[in-house]
Amino acid sequence: MNPSYTIYGALGSGSVPVEAAMTLLDLKFAVVEAPTWEGEAQQAKVAAVNPLRQIPALVTPAGETLTESAAILIWLADSHPEGRLGPAVGDPRRGQFLRWMTFIPASIYSLFWVRDDPSRLAGPDPEQQARIKAATANRIADCWAMMDSQLTPGRYLLGDDMTVLDLYVTVVSRWGPRRSRFYDVAPRMSDVVRRVDADPRLSDFWAKRFPFVDGWESQGASPTADE
Repeated sequence: MNPSYTIYGALGSGSVPVEAAMTLLDLKFAVVEAPTWEGEAQQAKVAAVNPLRQIPALVTPAGETLTESAAILIWLADSHPEGRLGPAVGDPRRGQFLRWMTFIPASIYSLFWVRDDPSRLAGPDPEQQARIKAATANRIADCWAMMDSQLTPGRYLLGDDMTVLDLYVTVVSRWGPRRSRFYDVAPRMSDVVRRVDADPRLSDFWAKRFPFVDGWESQGASPTADE
């Protein structure tokens, strides 16, 4: 039996691509549900393993703590090469794999710290908050469009093998401004994320951790880390 991992995460959150990768790798793991955006009590669950009180955080069977979704995903792929979830060092795809795995948190994911609570920058003014939400939505769409213009996907983003990059894009593209806009600005990547959505190996997983509720592709359709 595989030794057990512990992942601090939440439904629809940045832990979901990590959980999906571990599911595909057939790793034994437990989830500590901690939607940290809900307040101090939830943040306290994570504080011991991540002083920033943010998810995801992964505790390995050896007791090591890993944070940052991209780092965890790359580490999982590298640690389990038999799963073929990431190009190894020396693979000609490795450079682009690392490029886009770091682009997503640097250029897109990081904006959700603002989007989840615009008052962090705007204060209590609702008009300022609305402008921040609109501006960050436009920036996210622009970043997806740029990434789409730089990739020539096969069945998946880097060719014919699914990698953790595909899982990462599939989940983050479901957050605001949600998939309907993603489809508009990133048509080549859209075919890939639809393929990952429909992967039969993940059908039970999606139903539990990021369900496809009615209207999920449009803004405001379902509860996630970004409302």
